[in-house]
Amino acid sequence: MLALQKIPALEVLNLFIDHLRGERRLAEKTCEAYQSDISEYLGFLAGYLETDITLPDIIGVEARGFRAYLAQRRRGNQPLSAASIQRHLSAVRTFYRYIERRWDAPNAALPLIRGPRVKRPLPKAVSAAEALKIVNKPLNSPGDPWISARNQAVLALCYGAGLRIAEALSLTGRDVPLARQIMLTGKGGKTRLVPILPIVAEAVAEYMRLTPYQLGPDAPIFRGARGGVLRPEIIQAEVRRLRSALGLPETATPHALRHSFATHLLAGGGNLRTIQQLLGHESLSTTQRYTDVDAARLIDIHAGAHPRA
Repeated sequence: MLALQKIPALEVLNLFIDHLRGERRLAEKTCEAYQSDISEYLGFLAGYLETDITLPDIIGVEARGFRAYLAQRRRGNQPLSAASIQRHLSAVRTFYRYIERRWDAPNAALPLIRGPRVKRPLPKAVSAAEALKIVNKPLNSPGDPWISARNQAVLALCYGAGLRIAEALSLTGRDVPLARQIMLTGKGGKTRLVPILPIVAEAVAEYMRLTPYQLGPDAPIFRGARGGVLRPEIIQAEVRRLRSALGLPETATPHALRHSFATHLLAGGGNLRTIQQLLGHESLSTTQRYTDVDAARLIDIHAGAHPRA
């Protein structure tokens, strides 16, 4: 170990990359990304410490050194986004874990370092007109009419009731015909009461009328072409086909219909706490993201319509 203490930083980096390629068998592109990130970090460290750094210098970096590195990434000549800084910090952590395992030399400061908070992306809702195109227009799916009715029923549940696609596909024979409200167990085993619009109940009833399969009370009602349980990928593929046929944006997905359900309720004056309950969110902060979506929509309308814009 003593003989390794003065290993130049470049050799330490090369050993690390060899470890990623050999022992961890990471993809070449991934290894190249690590090499780039750690090279930048070691270059910063050499300038920060004003010396040709070796292994002990790397191991001995204090908290202020890590913070200076993150600040340089945030405010340098080419400032990085919070997400990119988090990626760089993750690479540095991986580098130090390798050093700790190989030379039994942990760095005490790095676990105390927190990167910038990454703002969660806004839900990608589609407009009301786009959502209605998907739900109301005849889908004319390839195959028998019952398949088109099935797809339309699932998508009606996503937009008209705010269901996740997995929740829609979990409905069983005991749930039909759909009442004005149903009890649903969703993500995390959380149970909620979901109101059902008449148009949604009618779409499901039409599918049930056309399906060629006999469905027991405990069996999922939505079936694939050969009678097996319908997989989410089938509905996702159908919406991808519809995007082209109806001229919809790439953001139009089955899950976007759930986002649209929440956003359009909020735009229509819906109470945030009620929308939280309808969606089955554990935390109100998750639902509050939709206020940002609606604000962004209003900003776009203002920018496009105001005579001084």
